[in-house]
Amino acid sequence: MISIKSEREIELMRYAGHINYLTHEEIKKHIKPGIKTIELDRIAYNFIIKHDCIPSQLGFEGYPNTICISINDEVVHGIPSNRKLKEQDIVSIDFCVGYKGYHSDAARTYIVGKVNKDIEDLVTNTKKALYIGLSKVRNGVKIGDISHAIESFAHSKGLSVVEELVGHGVGSSIHEDPDIPNFGEPNKGKILKSGMTIAIEPMLNLGKKQVCLTDQDDWVIVTKDGSPSAHFEHTVLVTDEGYEILTGE
Repeated sequence: MISIKSEREIELMRYAGHINYLTHEEIKKHIKPGIKTIELDRIAYNFIIKHDCIPSQLGFEGYPNTICISINDEVVHGIPSNRKLKEQDIVSIDFCVGYKGYHSDAARTYIVGKVNKDIEDLVTNTKKALYIGLSKVRNGVKIGDISHAIESFAHSKGLSVVEELVGHGVGSSIHEDPDIPNFGEPNKGKILKSGMTIAIEPMLNLGKKQVCLTDQDDWVIVTKDGSPSAHFEHTVLVTDEGYEILTGE
């Protein structure tokens, strides 16, 4: 069932979203060649706890860390470790923040140093795809309109859309109904209503759309052809006029 949030719930999510945004801003200061991904995880954990929130992903379905750090061909769920960032990496950082039982979810992809134009465009256009999807959000819109807008833009830029992973509702759980695919047909799917809170998150590949789990664990999902992938996400509140971003700009 898709929940409509009360004003109290929305206020709690606004705070969780604000701390999510500030945590991303803090992490961004430390992204540079040579830093270990586990160091970024610790920075995020300490920052979230300092602001009276919790790292919602830590322990969720057994996930062992505060943030997901996915590098280059890793699409999602990269696990922080002693691996060091290096020049020409692209790094997707995705995490949830909880406050008094309510959550926010946001992802960004960062470029380390200089990369070639194809990869730079991948990151730029994945972020644009997020905002193109968001531009469709308002009371009464069908989810397929969001999905189709993201897919059409991605294909116009020569990028493929990961189909196995989707956006979702957010609230008292970090994953709620409805699912929000990044591909689909317009005027199809469930209808958005004011008061819903959803996470929209395009994951686009420079190569083909197929993905798979790595051999090492049951978490990290990579592109099957080894091509780079980028990921951006915001948690938003559906309103009569459009949407309110809860996880910053």
